[in-house]
Amino acid sequence: MIFVFGSNEAGIHGAGAARYALDQHGARWKRGFGHFGNSYAIPTKDQRIETLPFEKVKSYVKAFLEYAESKPRLTFQVTRIGCGLAGFTDQQIAPLFKGAPSNCQFDEAWKPILGEQFTYWGTF
Repeated sequence: MIFVFGSNEAGIHGAGAARYALDQHGARWKRGFGHFGNSYAIPTKDQRIETLPFEKVKSYVKAFLEYAESKPRLTFQVTRIGCGLAGFTDQQIAPLFKGAPSNCQFDEAWKPILGEQFTYWGTF
Protein backbone atom coordinates (compact mmCIF):
# COMPACT_ATOMS: atom_id res chain seq x y z
CA MET A 1 0.00 0.00 0.00
CA ILE A 2 1.43 3.37 -1.07
CA PHE A 3 0.29 6.29 1.13
CA VAL A 4 -0.48 9.29 -1.09
CA PHE A 5 -0.32 12.64 0.67
CA GLY A 6 -0.28 16.36 0.03
CA SER A 7 3.16 17.91 0.32
CA ASN A 8 5.08 21.03 -0.56
CA GLU A 9 7.65 21.38 -3.32
CA ALA A 10 10.40 21.90 -0.72
CA GLY A 11 9.75 18.48 0.81
CA ILE A 12 9.37 19.88 4.33
CA HIS A 13 7.06 17.23 5.78
CA GLY A 14 6.36 18.91 9.09
CA ALA A 15 2.67 18.36 9.82
CA GLY A 16 -0.47 16.37 9.05
CA ALA A 17 -0.42 13.55 6.53
CA ALA A 18 3.01 14.67 5.28
CA ARG A 19 4.55 14.19 8.72
CA TYR A 20 2.80 10.82 9.04
CA ALA A 21 4.20 9.82 5.62
CA LEU A 22 7.69 10.83 6.75
CA ASP A 23 7.44 8.96 10.06
CA GLN A 24 5.56 5.86 8.90
CA HIS A 25 5.75 5.40 5.13
CA GLY A 26 9.24 6.29 3.96
CA ALA A 27 8.64 9.79 2.61
CA ARG A 28 11.94 11.60 2.14
CA TRP A 29 12.86 14.98 3.61
CA LYS A 30 13.39 17.60 0.85
CA ARG A 31 11.64 15.38 -1.71
CA GLY A 32 8.26 17.03 -2.31
CA PHE A 33 7.02 15.10 -5.33
CA GLY A 34 6.96 11.44 -6.21
CA HIS A 35 7.26 7.91 -4.90
CA PHE A 36 9.59 7.32 -1.96
CA GLY A 37 9.40 4.25 0.27
CA ASN A 38 5.71 3.40 0.69
CA SER A 39 4.58 6.95 0.03
CA TYR A 40 3.82 9.26 -2.87
CA ALA A 41 3.99 13.04 -2.43
CA ILE A 42 1.71 15.34 -4.43
CA PRO A 43 2.57 19.01 -3.91
CA THR A 44 -0.21 21.40 -2.98
CA LYS A 45 2.19 24.06 -1.65
CA ASP A 46 5.28 25.65 -3.18
CA GLN A 47 8.91 25.97 -2.05
CA ARG A 48 7.96 28.78 0.35
CA ILE A 49 5.11 26.67 1.80
CA GLU A 50 2.48 28.87 0.14
CA THR A 51 -0.54 27.25 -1.51
CA LEU A 52 0.08 26.46 -5.17
CA PRO A 53 -2.23 27.75 -7.90
CA PHE A 54 -5.00 25.23 -8.57
CA GLU A 55 -3.76 24.56 -12.12
CA LYS A 56 -0.35 23.55 -10.78
CA VAL A 57 -1.95 21.15 -8.28
CA LYS A 58 -4.02 19.77 -11.14
CA SER A 59 -0.84 19.06 -13.15
CA TYR A 60 0.74 17.26 -10.19
CA VAL A 61 -2.40 15.12 -9.76
CA LYS A 62 -2.34 14.29 -13.48
CA ALA A 63 1.29 13.17 -13.19
CA PHE A 64 0.38 11.00 -10.19
CA LEU A 65 -2.52 9.39 -12.06
CA GLU A 66 -0.22 8.55 -14.97
CA TYR A 67 2.24 7.02 -12.52
CA ALA A 68 -0.47 4.98 -10.77
CA GLU A 69 -1.69 3.75 -14.15
CA SER A 70 1.85 2.59 -14.97
CA LYS A 71 2.11 0.63 -11.69
CA PRO A 72 -0.95 -1.67 -11.70
CA ARG A 73 0.56 -4.03 -9.10
CA LEU A 74 0.71 -1.25 -6.50
CA THR A 75 -2.25 0.02 -4.49
CA PHE A 76 -2.40 3.74 -3.75
CA GLN A 77 -4.15 4.97 -0.59
CA VAL A 78 -5.03 8.55 -1.52
CA THR A 79 -5.62 11.03 1.30
CA ARG A 80 -7.59 14.27 0.96
CA ILE A 81 -4.58 16.06 -0.53
CA GLY A 82 -4.79 19.83 -0.38
CA CYS A 83 -7.92 19.82 1.78
CA GLY A 84 -6.16 20.65 5.03
CA LEU A 85 -3.33 23.14 5.36
CA ALA A 86 -3.38 24.10 1.66
CA GLY A 87 -6.97 25.30 1.98
CA PHE A 88 -8.64 23.67 -1.01
CA THR A 89 -12.06 22.07 -0.59
CA ASP A 90 -13.00 18.46 -1.18
CA GLN A 91 -15.29 19.70 -3.98
CA GLN A 92 -12.28 21.28 -5.72
CA ILE A 93 -9.77 18.45 -5.34
CA ALA A 94 -11.71 15.17 -5.42
CA PRO A 95 -12.95 15.62 -9.03
CA LEU A 96 -9.33 15.75 -10.20
CA PHE A 97 -9.19 12.03 -9.41
CA LYS A 98 -12.30 10.98 -11.36
CA GLY A 99 -10.18 9.28 -14.03
CA ALA A 100 -8.09 7.35 -11.51
CA PRO A 101 -7.14 3.75 -12.24
CA SER A 102 -8.65 0.97 -10.14
CA ASN A 103 -5.49 0.62 -8.03
CA CYS A 104 -6.30 3.95 -6.32
CA GLN A 105 -8.33 3.94 -3.12
CA PHE A 106 -9.72 7.13 -1.61
CA ASP A 107 -10.61 8.74 1.68
CA GLU A 108 -14.22 8.00 2.60
CA ALA A 109 -14.95 11.75 2.68
CA TRP A 110 -14.71 11.81 -1.12
CA LYS A 111 -17.33 9.10 -1.70
CA PRO A 112 -20.21 11.59 -2.15
CA ILE A 113 -18.13 13.38 -4.81
CA LEU A 114 -16.43 10.48 -6.60
CA GLY A 115 -19.25 7.95 -6.37
CA GLU A 116 -19.51 4.21 -6.03
CA GLN A 117 -17.07 3.20 -8.78
CA PHE A 118 -14.07 3.60 -6.47
CA THR A 119 -12.82 1.79 -3.37
CA TYR A 120 -12.61 3.77 -0.14
CA TRP A 121 -10.21 3.02 2.69
CA GLY A 122 -11.45 5.15 5.59
CA THR A 123 -10.17 8.57 6.57
CA PHE A 124 -7.04 10.30 7.83
